[in-house]
Parts: sequence; structure tokens; C-alpha cells
Amino acid sequence: MILRAPARAVARLCLGAALLLVLATAAAADATAIVHMVKPGDTLASIAELYYGDPRRESVLVAENGLTSEGGSAIVVGLRLNIPTVSYHVVQEGETWAAVATRYYGDPSRAFALIEANGGSAGEHPDPGAELLIPYPLRHVSGQADTLRKVAKTYYKSLKGMKTIRRFNQIKRNRLTRGQIVLIPLDDLVLSKSGKEAVEQAGMKAPEGGAKRDKQQAIDQELPALREHVRAGRSADAVAMSTRLIGAGDLTGNQIVTINRELGTALVALGRGDLAIEAFKAVLAQQPYAELDAMRTSPKVLAVFTQAQKLVATPPKQDKAKRAKGKKRTSKSKSKKSKSKSKGKAKAKAKAKAKNAKKK
Repeated sequence: MILRAPARAVARLCLGAALLLVLATAAAADATAIVHMVKPGDTLASIAELYYGDPRRESVLVAENGLTSEGGSAIVVGLRLNIPTVSYHVVQEGETWAAVATRYYGDPSRAFALIEANGGSAGEHPDPGAELLIPYPLRHVSGQADTLRKVAKTYYKSLKGMKTIRRFNQIKRNRLTRGQIVLIPLDDLVLSKSGKEAVEQAGMKAPEGGAKRDKQQAIDQELPALREHVRAGRSADAVAMSTRLIGAGDLTGNQIVTINRELGTALVALGRGDLAIEAFKAVLAQQPYAELDAMRTSPKVLAVFTQAQKLVATPPKQDKAKRAKGKKRTSKSKSKKSKSKSKGKAKAKAKAKAKNAKKK
């Protein structure tokens, strides 16, 4: 009996600390949550169908609103339910997966969830300008008989979710303890068309983001056709398609590089090396150390690309003149400083001689 009371106290402290950690790491996602006021005839399944287009997502509403902790998932008219959704993030220059994971999840080791949700690579940084989908970290409080397998089956379409949950929460055992808080990263909590309409009708604002990502994904699907135009010698078609894609805007850094590289190649084939140089300069603006494959690229294209490299590396004439003026100013200031130093030394020597003469 003497040992049980302190053990329970420690357990409560650990649970409280875990809860604070969960609340902190999910703060960004909670900020995007919307509220649904339960109406007559509403069920959790119908609400899930309204906002997600999938009635099976009622389990998300149960967990998000703590309905299981009340002994069931019954809802009543007038009850306010939080509707969790994914969020979005536009990658800034130099940003890493770990930095984004730290911002949204409070832990850089959770970057793998972002990489998987966005088709990225752990060996490369996220593409600057890309709009990333941020999976929602749903909070699940484990029940008496919960296991990792059971939880994964509840929220994921396959048991591969077990690996995701284990890694996201750094869980080693399959058996979960009662009251244990587990974060479930879900990337499919995207508002459906009817869900967005319901939000607007309720006078609320739907979470921003998603449109740019959809556009970027659509452009990615067109890039193979652009490469095929260039490979097959359909240069005019390649130029037209490249111009259209660039005009669409919201391109990622890698998309800018790919499209302008193909555009430059097609323009060289059409005898417009002057325009090709501008396209290659756009490539080098994104990736200063970019190179073309010498084995697969024609000598003409390589020559034009080399010209673009020289133009990017060589500073404009105006900059050269400014630098020359700067050098003259620095040389003048140095000469002035040296003269003032020499004068100061001469004065010091004269004073020392005068003192010595007085002493004598």
C-alpha cells in the first residue's frame, strides 16, 4: 500500500506531461479546425460524409471530440463538434523536412510523415515553392483492450499504418496501456466540396491552401509529355507547352528548372539561341551549379548553355564600374590612413626629441 500511492501519483504526472506535449505539438493543426453544430437527424457517419465524403471517418470525430471518454459516441442536438482537417505549408528557400516537422509536430524525427504524404525523398530537401500537405496529428486515447494493430485498423485502410503510428510515437510494443495518448498522422482529412459549402453557409472560413498543390501536381503529370515532345523533335509543340506551363504560375523550383531546360533545348533546335539563353538563365537562377548531360545533349545545346553560364557568372558592366569605383575609394582611404599614421609617428618622434633636449 505504501508503494501504490506514489506510483499512481507518478503515473498522473507522466500523463499530464504527455497531454501538454500533445497539445503543444498539435497546436498548428488545431488552429485550422472548424466547428459543426449538431442538427436534428445528424449522426457521426452523416457528418463525416458531409465533410470528408467518407462516413467511415466517424472514428476521427469520435477521437477528436473525446466522445469515447464519455462512455460512447452518442451525440445530441446542439453539440459542437470539432472537424479536424489537414493544413498546408509553402516551402521556403533552404527549408528542410526536419524544420517543417519541428514547426508542425514539435519533433524533427516525424519528418518521415511529411515525406510520405508528399511523395518526397529523405535524401533531398523539399522543393522550394512547393505547397506541402501537412497530415493532421489526431489524438487517440487508448482503451483497455487497445493494441497497435487495432488502432491502425481503425484509422488506416491497411495495417501498414502500424509502422507509421509506431514510428511517429516511438512506440516499441504492440500492446498499448489504458489512457496512453497516441498521435495518428492522417493525410486524407481534406474537406470535400460539400464540406466547404457547409463551412461557408455556417459563416466560417475554410482552411486555406490546397489549390496551389493541386496545380503543381497537375503540372507534374504534364512534364513527361513535354520531355517526349523534345525527344521526338516536336520543338514547336515543346515551346508552346512550356510557355503555357510557365504562364500557369505557382511552379516549384524543380518545375521551373525542368520546363526551362526543355524549353531551351527546343529553342536551340528552332534556331533561337538568343531565347534559349534566357531559358537556361532561368534554370541557373534556380540551380546555379546545374549541368546538362553531355552524353545525351547535342553540342549545339551544350554550347548555348555554356554561354548562359558565362553570362550568369559575369557581372554586368554597371556592377563592374561600381566595383572599380569602390576599389579606388578604398585605395584612397588606405593612402589617407597611411599618411595620417606617418604624420602621427613624426609628431611623436618630434615630441620625444624635445623632451630629451629639455632633460639635458
